[in-house]
Amino acid sequence: MPPQQAQKRSVWPWLLGIGAVLVFISIGVVILVFAIASMTSQNSNNVNSGANRDRNANSNRVVSTNTNTNGNSNTRSNLKSFTDDFSTQNWSTTPSQYGREWYQDEEYHMRASKGFYIVIYGPDTSEYKTGNATVRVGLRSISSTPPSTGYGLVVHGELKNGQLEDYAFVIYNGDNPKYKIVDQKGGKDTNIVEWTPVSMIRTGTTPNQLEVRVRDLKLDFYINGQFVTSIVDTENYKTGRVGFYTSDTSEVAFDDLEISK
Repeated sequence: MPPQQAQKRSVWPWLLGIGAVLVFISIGVVILVFAIASMTSQNSNNVNSGANRDRNANSNRVVSTNTNTNGNSNTRSNLKSFTDDFSTQNWSTTPSQYGREWYQDEEYHMRASKGFYIVIYGPDTSEYKTGNATVRVGLRSISSTPPSTGYGLVVHGELKNGQLEDYAFVIYNGDNPKYKIVDQKGGKDTNIVEWTPVSMIRTGTTPNQLEVRVRDLKLDFYINGQFVTSIVDTENYKTGRVGFYTSDTSEVAFDDLEISK
């Protein structure tokens, strides 16, 4: 018999196997490339985000600085303040037929005689002058029945020929609280603002705060931090001493006087 010829093996299985390996390798390379690109992009975003935070922080600091600067300029930060807490006796304590004044528990107390009112001016020194000043003081009625014709703060006070010259900012803090503004001159009292009911006055023995802001001939009046009215200094007083006013026999007290110029 003739010799048997050897069978030839096909190369296709090898080619297919090699092709499959190459495909898997290619897929792996693509996945690796995408993974590296994604990590690079994430790092870049983190860097940008950090830079943005830095820029925002710097921006916030600048805005804050500008805001503070503007706020200081608007609130007249260069004002010089003088305070009297009545821990030292500088005001008059000489009694008269019209009433009496005294110091007690670091407050300045006043009581008028029946049928009278009294006005006491502060010491005759520059600190107590009210020209172009902001003046505020705390005040309270010791009795639950306050003076029926009021008590309060005086600005631009002077004695001329033994007569009072000033503007008095007076409140009544009983039932139906109210305020008025009085021009005292030459022994005559003229109501510039008649009794006006307001809701911000605290009644009874609870303290209130009165404030007058003087800018040249304009005077703005505040009660417990709330604006109530303005007047023009038609008498052209312009300056004078701070003072206190009370009427009737009910006892009142003043505390924490502040004058800013």
